[in-house]
Amino acid sequence: MIDPKRIRENPDEIRTLLERRKCPVSVDEVLKVDEERRSLQVERDRVRHELKQASDSIGQLKREGKDASAAIARTGELKQKTKDMDARLSEAEERFEALLWQLPNPPDPESPDEDTVLRSWGEKPGFDFEPKDHISLCEELGLVDFRYAASYAGARFAAYTGEGARLIRALESFCLDLHTKEHGYCELHPPVLARAESVNAAGQLSKIEDMYALKNDPLYLIPTSETALINYHMGQEIKEQDLPCKYTAYTSCFRREAGTYGAETRGLFRIHQFEKVELVQFTHPERWREAFREILTNAEKVLQLLNLAYQVKVLSPTESAFQASLTYDVDVWAPGADAWLEVSSVSNCRDFQSRRNKTRLRFSDGSLGYPFILNGSGTAFPRLVIAILENYQQADGTVRVPEALRPYMDGKEYLGR
Repeated sequence: MIDPKRIRENPDEIRTLLERRKCPVSVDEVLKVDEERRSLQVERDRVRHELKQASDSIGQLKREGKDASAAIARTGELKQKTKDMDARLSEAEERFEALLWQLPNPPDPESPDEDTVLRSWGEKPGFDFEPKDHISLCEELGLVDFRYAASYAGARFAAYTGEGARLIRALESFCLDLHTKEHGYCELHPPVLARAESVNAAGQLSKIEDMYALKNDPLYLIPTSETALINYHMGQEIKEQDLPCKYTAYTSCFRREAGTYGAETRGLFRIHQFEKVELVQFTHPERWREAFREILTNAEKVLQLLNLAYQVKVLSPTESAFQASLTYDVDVWAPGADAWLEVSSVSNCRDFQSRRNKTRLRFSDGSLGYPFILNGSGTAFPRLVIAILENYQQADGTVRVPEALRPYMDGKEYLGR
């Protein structure tokens, strides 16, 4: 969440930034409720002080042999008044807290008004035959059984089979080995179910329509392992000398993708369950740019090793996630789809999530603050699979296995041979 002090001291700045995100919550309403609760707190503390004085006077009067009945009556009145004020203050604090949790992370001043491509890497492949899309390749090579998945779980699910399942397993090991052995991340294998508090701390209940919730338990299926990784230090204190803390995880992710229709719902484009390797860093607030560049470089390295053309673009505030201040997308080229497909989003969430899950940072001078949390996909597999199949397809209908993946597939060079 946003630091209340920042809103209080810079209301015009926050108002302008949140307008860029089309935030429906009024900053003026936040300030009004904040002023109300702060006034109540001052008055409640004054009454408590008066109550203490009245209580102390009772003992003094009795020791002096004087009538204490008036002081006793006054103490009773003040106790009731304190109780009433505590209730009013609690209600005001709840309203204030609720408003704060509805405010998105203010966008970074550097973010453009429109999505902007910053650079690209690699060359699009050329074919001397008409390239197929991934759906045709999956069906012809028996890599994904869409019919079985639909009959088993419903529309927009995928069941990888045979060499397709082997490819997913290879990608998992390849990405995790890269990020743990070469990029220095600590691997976790977290639960895919999370409490509402954990999901809300990540800022993901803002899109509740995209979440899967259990019917009889207060748990949600995670939409990304970012949910798990950013909460690894929930309620804890990190020492400055231990930064950066770098974590990675491979999990299945679950999204309803409510309201999505059309061609993007076919094949592997927007399925309800998909696999992804996530990268998260907890870092010093003054070193977030270094962490941001590192995560972006880590995600790009996956595509470079697979020799897949991609582009990097910075998102506008309206396209960035609720919890993100600044987001870069990495889009890979898919010739069969004739489109750039997002396989990674790298975001700086500043102290937005650490405030929500109460992860504190103990600076070397002894003071307390909040670490910045950054995340990035390293990477998402459905669209990465699409790109591999469509970029590496051969005229005979087979698919060449990228060299970087062959050690994870017992040296296999082609899918379909």
